[in-house]
Amino acid sequence: MSALELRGVRKRFSCADGTRVEAVDGVSLSVAPGELVALYGPSGSGKTTLLMIAAGLLAPDAGAVLFDGRDLATLSVREGALYRRRDVGFVFQAFHLVPGATALENAAIKLLGDGWTLKEACAAARPWLQRVGLGARLEHPSDSLSMGERQRVAIARALVNEPRLLLADEPTGSLDSERGAQVLDLLGELCRERGMPVLLVTHDPRASAYVDRVHTLRDGLLCDGLDIELDALSVSR
Repeated sequence: MSALELRGVRKRFSCADGTRVEAVDGVSLSVAPGELVALYGPSGSGKTTLLMIAAGLLAPDAGAVLFDGRDLATLSVREGALYRRRDVGFVFQAFHLVPGATALENAAIKLLGDGWTLKEACAAARPWLQRVGLGARLEHPSDSLSMGERQRVAIARALVNEPRLLLADEPTGSLDSERGAQVLDLLGELCRERGMPVLLVTHDPRASAYVDRVHTLRDGLLCDGLDIELDALSVSR
């Protein structure tokens, strides 16, 4: 049984000139427990939109999103909030860190919404920051961190509540090859250790070597495997 299942999902957006863009066009995709799936595609192909629909941050115009067999559309407002806060770990491409807060506070902040004290939340976040290589930067304000360090804080924040599903938007985008490989190794370990499904959106051709399955999204349409243009890019590197 799939942990995450998208069935014929569609999402359209209206443009300023009155035209409508089919960002996601009838996509069906499943991710099993303990499976790491990569979703490739050029910018504007609908990858981030699809990820946000899977997270319950956007509602599809048509189709269904199921997690553990339950349609997200049937969840109450409270149940939907709990799904996003407890079941899903989401790594945002833009990080969304709190300015002025430390790396440790930023990684811990997700737990505060569930009634944890700041002390308890920071204690839970510390080992995750250490695991992504930021043990020496815990008390540094997010503003003083490099882009790669901010990205690793965002990854730690997504994992701090030990979610049942991880959705990651370009988690290696600001990392050098060594740090990127470490993050991909970590995601693979979490899949195996916890049976956690992971859907990874990326432009990084190197990620294909770490995942169980690869798909490409182009103009809102899903196809199996790595796009030939991206595959050529991987060889050239």
